[in-house]
Amino acid sequence: MTTPESTDPRQAEADYQALIDSQRTLLLSTVTAAGEPEISYAPYLRDESGRFYIFVSELAAHTRNLRHQGRAAILFIRPEEETRNPFARERVILQCQAEELPAGDPEQAGLLSRMEQRFGETVALLRRLPDFHLFVLTPQTGRYVAGFGKAYDLVLPAGGLRPVTPPD
Repeated sequence: MTTPESTDPRQAEADYQALIDSQRTLLLSTVTAAGEPEISYAPYLRDESGRFYIFVSELAAHTRNLRHQGRAAILFIRPEEETRNPFARERVILQCQAEELPAGDPEQAGLLSRMEQRFGETVALLRRLPDFHLFVLTPQTGRYVAGFGKAYDLVLPAGGLRPVTPPD
């Protein structure tokens, strides 16, 4: 069971990065054109500057939402079986700008090859389907919650954490 115990911002930063790195999928929250929330998930690839890439079908509602709204929230959360208290699950929430990388974008082939290395032959199959699109999710703001009384606002894009000040 992994439970971050430190309130040191440097350790908290290492802990939140480790939580993200421990997962292969992200939970994806988008908004419809009518303003209705929708939640889904997607396998992801992360680059060295902290951006997330997802390869999703236009048949999925979240793809339409990403195209029309250009924003999403993503969540990484410690699995329940690794958590002592379900009210204090460790989590990272990121508010992101979403942008589709067009099929001709020079970065796309390399990113999809990296996805194929990470996720295997399924990506090779999906690459041949015309309804799949590559999106980049660029974090704009975020919060890391390590447990009760241990919350940090993420300083993005440069990195770092700032403890959340309790309300008066």
